[in-house]
Amino acid sequence: MHYSQLPLRVPAIALPGPAGPGITRLIWEPNFTKIQRLREIAAMPFNVLGINHKTAPVELRERVAFDEDKLITALHALRHERGIAEVVVVSTCNRTELYWIGTATGTDLSDWLEQHHASSLDLAPSVYVHRQQRAVEHIFNVASGLDSMVLGEPQILGQLKEAYRIAQEAGCTGPHLNKLFQAAFAVAKRVRSQTQVGANAVSMASATVSLARRVYEDLSAKNALFVGAGEMNALTARHFAAAGVKRIVIANRTLSRAQELAADIKAYAVELDQLAKELTDADIVISCTASPTALITKTLAAAALRARRRRPIFMMDFAVPRDIEPAVADLEDVYLFCIDDLRQLVDENRQQRQAAANDARRLIVEEVARFVSESRAKEAGPAIRALRQEADAIRQQTLEQARRMLASGKSAHDVLDYLANTLTNRLLHAPTQALRQATKTAESVVAEAVARARQDDRDRK
Repeated sequence: MHYSQLPLRVPAIALPGPAGPGITRLIWEPNFTKIQRLREIAAMPFNVLGINHKTAPVELRERVAFDEDKLITALHALRHERGIAEVVVVSTCNRTELYWIGTATGTDLSDWLEQHHASSLDLAPSVYVHRQQRAVEHIFNVASGLDSMVLGEPQILGQLKEAYRIAQEAGCTGPHLNKLFQAAFAVAKRVRSQTQVGANAVSMASATVSLARRVYEDLSAKNALFVGAGEMNALTARHFAAAGVKRIVIANRTLSRAQELAADIKAYAVELDQLAKELTDADIVISCTASPTALITKTLAAAALRARRRRPIFMMDFAVPRDIEPAVADLEDVYLFCIDDLRQLVDENRQQRQAAANDARRLIVEEVARFVSESRAKEAGPAIRALRQEADAIRQQTLEQARRMLASGKSAHDVLDYLANTLTNRLLHAPTQALRQATKTAESVVAEAVARARQDDRDRK
């Protein structure tokens, strides 16, 4: 047998695949066990399966949600499922999503979700599954608020961080999901700082706070009175509490309902017959009841202003029919808004957010490309080092044989000819076979990469 035909152990060479980060492509290796191991690694891309407000009604979303107390149990159960190496579960009122690394399929995770909740669910029409680059793009959009019911809302970022923290403390994350979630948090921060996607209020409650800030620069010194304890007022009261108002009073016909809401936000509860007294102290008045007649008349408001020594009052009337007489707006120190005023502001803000969202999406495309590129480069690193180490071993072995040939009396011409031919054959044999195989299996990316490398080398010369 000629020296150049001696069998050599050549390591597996992995190149990043075109489909996304974390994917490696086997080039060659005669060792079957290593081939299987590398194939398992190659089949471990980023994955996400979920349902959200766009794909499923609340009746279905609530059936697949995870209580905080049961979330860790679910994480451990998932982690021990076959084909799952890392996992994070995100569960909010608007979405339930499973992020995982491993060979498990979307069908596997959908079946697990149905079985875990032990109910006769048919999730197939409502679930979405994203893999590899699409999964990266999805989590970047979610973290930035671009996939939320309220475009650009910041709460989802905190919810993602909490879900990640729980999974990490449960030992269910690893290098892949750690890198993905940290990148998502960084992208969300960049979107917030470099675009206006979250700058304008697009909900009635948040827009009311924004309007109040136009009247009062500092809300922390102001008292707020909420007339009515229904859903709209409850939501708006929570927004004002979060904005840091000094004191909140809930006035309601049924005192127990006012007390229930007041307990949630550390406010005070009074009956509706205390309205005139509370108006005197209120800098902010938000009203939303089902009363058929106005509760705050021009006369009542004027009396409150006199008692306040003309200190202004901001008023928002959500009710239909209106709780506050329109004539109250004629009073010089009252800033009265109705729901139509607010809707116009919200619509304008929503249009501004949509324009900002386009900027954010362009930014995310850039960040996804960067993340994928860096992940592929990192995956290729060990393979490149292995290739260089094996090439060096081949060089050393061939050079040693050439020295022995010289020592045995072979001519320098024959030894140089042997050295050149043997190195060429040994170094190119396995890659050549791999390229032939790639063309047979339509994996043209490998051949294209080699062609580009050869062209670059020619250009340098």
